[in-house]
Amino acid sequence: MSIQLPTVPDATGHYGPFGGMFVPETLMTPLQDLAVAYEAARQDPRFQAELDDLLHNYVGRPTPLYFADRWTERLGGVKIYLKREDLLHTGAHKINNALGQILLAKRIGKTRIIAETGAGQHGVATATVCARFGMECVVYMGAVDMERQALNVARMRLMGAKVVPVTGGQATLKEAVNEAMRDWVASVDDTHYILGSALGSHPFPMMVRDFHRVIGVEARQQILEKEGRLPDLLVACVGGGSNAIGLFHPFLNDVNVRMVGVEAGGEGIVPERHAARFQGGKLGVLQGTKTWLLANDDGQIELTHSVSAGLDYAAVGPEHAYLQSIGRVEYTYATDDEALAAFKSLATTEGILPALESAHAMAYVEKIAPTLPKNAILIANLSGRGDKDVEQASKYLL
Repeated sequence: MSIQLPTVPDATGHYGPFGGMFVPETLMTPLQDLAVAYEAARQDPRFQAELDDLLHNYVGRPTPLYFADRWTERLGGVKIYLKREDLLHTGAHKINNALGQILLAKRIGKTRIIAETGAGQHGVATATVCARFGMECVVYMGAVDMERQALNVARMRLMGAKVVPVTGGQATLKEAVNEAMRDWVASVDDTHYILGSALGSHPFPMMVRDFHRVIGVEARQQILEKEGRLPDLLVACVGGGSNAIGLFHPFLNDVNVRMVGVEAGGEGIVPERHAARFQGGKLGVLQGTKTWLLANDDGQIELTHSVSAGLDYAAVGPEHAYLQSIGRVEYTYATDDEALAAFKSLATTEGILPALESAHAMAYVEKIAPTLPKNAILIANLSGRGDKDVEQASKYLL
């Protein structure tokens, strides 16, 4: 059974009451020009053909839809499939968007690329495509995240990127975005900002979603080939929300497919000790977009916490806020302890180390699978691999 949701965003970049363009005046014209350029590119068969060729021959798409049979058996028999984005070049889904955006940057004549990163995977993906296309690359990263993701910092630098530590505030992802936006305001004539998640001002949430839709498009085709029907449940972790919207979007009109996004519950839903925006968050504006975010009664953005650097952010992408508001997607959370337990569970049961971000989705699978009928089909997005997290996870698990 299918439904027909409204096409979002609208011409002004709004997803219902969410989204929009809340940026300094100096960025309004560049963003409007970018939206026009992207619309032309998405309708150009040559642009899509070049992207598809690189996704296949350089990045490694399509990724497998893997039946986790031992995990399925251990959790009670509901069929659990993993969409293996961890097997992509650079180790996570982030390369889909980075590649699409650098092709767009090349098309509009930009020669310098900037980016922000939290867990480091988007930074690595951006450094990778910059090396591939011979462009200057500057990546802003919170000093705290640089320490806990030292391996990815080294990978970026080996590929020629300049990694700039950000020490202000909490020194994590929000501060890295602030610094990247400051750079862009001052250098927009020759610089393109490859924003790493489905966040920020229009047209970024739409562009990032579109470049990641390949995840759900492939998963839909693969599950029909394997099972002859659509899944009952899709699960993905949600920081900004890029991997989740990529998986969910091609299924949104299939009313019988339930979707659950899993946020970072940190140490529990206590102010400043988590990053679950739908758990006690409020409507506000942060870094270019109107969405759900974590703020105190005075409107000041709260500190956040997660064992996973990539989910440690105070706002959620505007399309997720919209989907939650209309009841199409459910949002829950997993705590640090639950994510770490799932990290170890998948490792010992299937021989797969998930990224700590992805482990939040796996934690929900561990919780929900035993309650589902045995004939149910579940797809969880394994958005990245856990090599980058081994040192940190080992502190808790070994």
